[in-house]
This record gives sequence, structure tokens and C-alpha cells, in this order.
Amino acid sequence: MPGGRLTQQERQQIALGLADGLAYAEIARRLDRPTSTITREVMRNGGPVSYRADLAHRATERRAHRRKQATPRASTATPPQPHGRDPQAVRDYEELFTTVFMAQGLPKMTARVLTCLYTTDEGSVTASELVRRLQVSPASVSKAIAFLESQGLVRRERGEGRRERYTVDDDVMYQSTMAAARSTAQLGEIARQGVGVLGPGTPAAHRLENIARFLDYVSESITRAMEQARDILHTKPEPNLEPEPASERTEEP
Repeated sequence: MPGGRLTQQERQQIALGLADGLAYAEIARRLDRPTSTITREVMRNGGPVSYRADLAHRATERRAHRRKQATPRASTATPPQPHGRDPQAVRDYEELFTTVFMAQGLPKMTARVLTCLYTTDEGSVTASELVRRLQVSPASVSKAIAFLESQGLVRRERGEGRRERYTVDDDVMYQSTMAAARSTAQLGEIARQGVGVLGPGTPAAHRLENIARFLDYVSESITRAMEQARDILHTKPEPNLEPEPASERTEEP
């Protein structure tokens, strides 16, 4: 499987694949690349609708140029990863996670902070840990945390001394998805109000009524599914029970 950066020709093939409606996995198979590479490439360059090969290639060259200029940061030693993880694989995954959050509308710094929280074993970090890990200013971290708090995606906890820790718990995904369901229901209600304003029986009112019914169904389905599946978020990992070595077993007479 080839490594290294995507070539301009490969980016053109990605653009053609998107235009043909191919899935990321199929485009990756044709290019003999990991699916995560294609996903990250598309999401960080406008998404499947706005992706353009020439713009994506120039943007990549600009990022590479900026990284070369930032020699002090690039020369910083990468801290060892726990559990024997591959540091490069972790960085690539965090970048992919961040680009997906950005595609959903989060600002880049906010997406980076949320990714950091999701990928830490503890599920919580201090502001200074975020500054150190992301190599950004305390003001940038503070702004990102404030936004995430307003959306109910993180919460503050009092840590040792006077330091605060920012935490994602098992219910964060539930709460954020339920908030999306409520937003969808509200949009449906606004659409239904337009029926009276534009006049029942008119083409515009008929369109809005169909939209309202659709959004009602989606919102109710999401809410029902979330309630049914909520316990999944609280599932604890099973203990890793390894079989007792044969040499240590005692045989009964």
C-alpha cells in the first residue's frame, strides 16, 4: 500500500469518484490507500460536495510550507504514548476525528479540544494540559471550552488544588444528540407555522407541511432510539480474563 502524501493525480481521481457518487472506501480501494486517508482529505478540503482537486492540492502545499517554517514546534519531542500505541497512528486518527467534527460545524480549535477529550483515557484534562498538548494559547483553549460548555458537550470539575478539569462523561453523546433532536423538532414546528401564514392548500404551504411531517418523524425516531440505546453508553468493559498457564494449574488426584 503506497504511503506519503497524495499526488495531484490521486486528488483528481478522488474528485472524479465523488462526482460519480462513490463511497470513500471504494475510492480508497481504487487508489490503494487507507479509507481514513480519503476521508481526511475530503473532509478537510470542503467535504464531498465542495471538494476540488486543484484547491485541495494547493492547500496541502501551503500547510506543508507552514510546517517547515515552524521549526521550533516541529522539533519538539513527541511524548511517548501509553499502552504501546503508535504515536503517528494516534496523530492521524486525531486529525481525522477533528476534521469530522469540523464538517459538522465546529470551529477548528473547538474540534481539536473535543477530540483531545474523547481520546484521553481519563476523559478529562486541565486547561494547562490542553495548552501543552495542542501547542496553543490559554485564551484559545478558554474560548473553545466556553463554547463546548454552552452546548453541553463538556463539564467542569474541581480537581486538585484550585485547578479545574474539563470532562466528557458517558452521557455527553446522549445529551448532544438529544439537543439535535430537539432542534430538528423546533425546525419542524417553524415549518408548520408557515402553513397558516402562506395559506392552506397553496403549493408553498403543502411543501412546508411535508417538511414539518418529515422532521417530526425524524425527531421522534431519534428520541425513541436514543432512549432505547442510552444504556450502551454506560457499558463497562469486560475484565480481560486470561486463561491460567498450564504450568500453574493443580491437578486433582
